[in-house]
Amino acid sequence: MLLVYCPYCGTERAETEFACRGEAHVARPADPTDTTDEDWAVYLYMRSNTKGLYAERWRHIHGCGRNFNAVRDTVSDRFLKFYKVGEPMPDLDALVRDASK
Repeated sequence: MLLVYCPYCGTERAETEFACRGEAHVARPADPTDTTDEDWAVYLYMRSNTKGLYAERWRHIHGCGRNFNAVRDTVSDRFLKFYKVGEPMPDLDALVRDASK
């Protein structure tokens, strides 16, 4: 079982209390009505699906209900960083260096 930390509640809980919402930092088109069908499909469906460090959006569904971001290693399933929505994505290379110490 994964333990997930909610940066809003300040608590670490079982994964079953949360829902993964996919890749974080995906920018919504500024004017969806002026977006081509192809660009809209890319926004909706195309994700990087990286092997290794991956920034994800999570929601604390059985707690505060808020969305937050997390950096998770998809190989080991280990979380390296949790941060609030609106905060910049951490430097993934620096996280790798820090984790290897």
